[in-house]
Amino acid sequence: MERKLIIKGHDKNPFVKFWNWGWGIYYKNTEFWNYVIVGLLTTVVALFVYFLVTRTFLDINVPIQLQIANFLSWFAALIFAYVTNRIFVFKSKNKNIFSEIVKFTGARIASLLMDMFTMFIIVTVLSQSDIIGKIASQIVVTVANYFLAKLFVFKK
Repeated sequence: MERKLIIKGHDKNPFVKFWNWGWGIYYKNTEFWNYVIVGLLTTVVALFVYFLVTRTFLDINVPIQLQIANFLSWFAALIFAYVTNRIFVFKSKNKNIFSEIVKFTGARIASLLMDMFTMFIIVTVLSQSDIIGKIASQIVVTVANYFLAKLFVFKK
């Protein structure tokens, strides 16, 4: 089901050409592009919660509080990601939602450990900004989460 913006007499318009080209790329691999969109939104949720708690009541200079902030942002992202991945990305029809949630949470725990390790190395060991650390860890985690979800949780 390819959607194109067709305006009669304007088929040479660069905007229309670009629009049609974009839809063509999207429809070649909708699952991947839907994951990119949902992954970006999940990252926004994680970053929002992280910066909310670290800028209001948790101190990033206290290692345990840094990890608590990291966990809280992960948990908020976990809930958002499960719902959006199930509905929009992998379009799961699995009737056993409990089993799916357990698998999804297990995969996300693996990526949480990657996230915490990355934050520990960048912020605590290398004394870099928590902003740089959180963004770097989100890139690693987003890629890992796609493969974990596709291979172990929402496999067809």
